[in-house]
Amino acid sequence: MAIIQSNGLTRNFGATRAVDRLDLSVAEGEIFGLVGPDGAGKSTTMRLLTGILEPTQGEAWVNGCHIVRDSEKLKEMIAYMPQRFGLYEDLTVRENIDFYADIYDTPDRERPERISRLLDFTRLAPFQSRLAKNLSGGMKQKLGLACALIHTPKILFLDEPTNGVDPVSRREFWTILYGLLKEKVTIFFSTAYLDEAERCSRIGLMHKGKLLRCDVPAAIKKEFSAPTLEQAFITIINQYEHS
Repeated sequence: MAIIQSNGLTRNFGATRAVDRLDLSVAEGEIFGLVGPDGAGKSTTMRLLTGILEPTQGEAWVNGCHIVRDSEKLKEMIAYMPQRFGLYEDLTVRENIDFYADIYDTPDRERPERISRLLDFTRLAPFQSRLAKNLSGGMKQKLGLACALIHTPKILFLDEPTNGVDPVSRREFWTILYGLLKEKVTIFFSTAYLDEAERCSRIGLMHKGKLLRCDVPAAIKKEFSAPTLEQAFITIINQYEHS
């Protein structure tokens, strides 16, 4: 069953077409990776699917909500963590989570258990009194994730969350994501790292606003007899550029 579905989704910025007739289907409970270089259209796709931007043409539905007509209802069901998540540097870890609990109107009676679980889940419990500005890059990303999850969303949108994060923190972040899958959270993840794409249930290879391929990583490598996704992706782009 598709929890995310788009038909001909397009977004123009003046004469520039950032997303070009995107047809996409993401199943409930999977981790879907949107993969491509900077400028491929990944962030714009995320902002369309989360109801932040309106499409120039085409339509999309997320958990049964139309991204334009039902945008307010949609925001109650999802969490979106952009590349620069809005942490408050002069607040502590715990104060940041409390702040987002207020934003999302998390019921008071449920807050202590949720916050305790998220602190343990992200391994931030020992650092809850530390100011956000004094956290490492990886810890800031985990705090952003905890804030995004405070209202228990069904779908999590992550826009290049491990960009610039050290390898150990990236690995820890992925461990957390796999834990979310066990809780039946659908994850829509964008990245420029092809090694991370290998970790996804399925991936979509995006280039210049177009979705060039969408399949499980192993199938894409097999199609092009490529030992790595990087080599398969290079072949796909070369074919597109010369078509």
